[in-house]
Amino acid sequence: MLGIIGAGNMARALARGWGEPVLATDGGSGRARALVEELGGEALADNAELVRRADIILLAHKPHQLRDIAERVDASGKLVISVLGPTKVAELKSAYPNSTVVRAMPNTPSEVRQGVTCLAEGGEAAIELFERVGRVFILPEAHMDLATATVGVTPAYVAVMVEAFVDAAVIHGLSADLASDMFLGVLSGSAELIRSRRGDTLTVRREVGSPGESTVRGVASLERDGLRTTFVNAMQAVLERLRNPYDGGPVVLTRK
Repeated sequence: MLGIIGAGNMARALARGWGEPVLATDGGSGRARALVEELGGEALADNAELVRRADIILLAHKPHQLRDIAERVDASGKLVISVLGPTKVAELKSAYPNSTVVRAMPNTPSEVRQGVTCLAEGGEAAIELFERVGRVFILPEAHMDLATATVGVTPAYVAVMVEAFVDAAVIHGLSADLASDMFLGVLSGSAELIRSRRGDTLTVRREVGSPGESTVRGVASLERDGLRTTFVNAMQAVLERLRNPYDGGPVVLTRK
């Protein structure tokens, strides 16, 4: 049975994708109980009991809690999977020296079994588990922060893109529901088309637009307004935060 320590958004998405009863704990938020009411299993008050009863342990608590939690449980001989962002394999091995540890970076579309998960090299023991909720890539650990800055955060970027498209379409007369449905269809179809072209985005772009026509003018506007630079800057912002996880206060998001 799977045991989840920390029943936040990522843990919930994975558990829903796996679709099986779980053992779960939280820090008092009530999320563990809500999760087991949905999927079956049991919400526990004690991490030590969870680890004792679980076959696989998913660490989904706050990264700074790693040492404190590990010292209070005995996971000897068990598979311990971490989704603790920047926490390195060496830190996991130090905290759980008698366990098989895996560093993973999944994303929230795992909930609908369309996720992408990156595993640090040496994490092959978890491949089959994560293949149940999407695609799996094995990366050198040196690239795992990049996995967070791409795979981990991109669903939020896509959500912002949908919002921006819907807002623009509403300005020109479409209903929000219709615009959203249309754009989501375009997104999924375009992804499949690009995949069929083996990632050749230039060909896909040129197949849509003729010289001087509306598509080319629209793409030129995106370039002129700094779309590429925006994504480069966003990735840099994520990487800087991962390298300094305790630097600075909360970020307040606003939508104009």
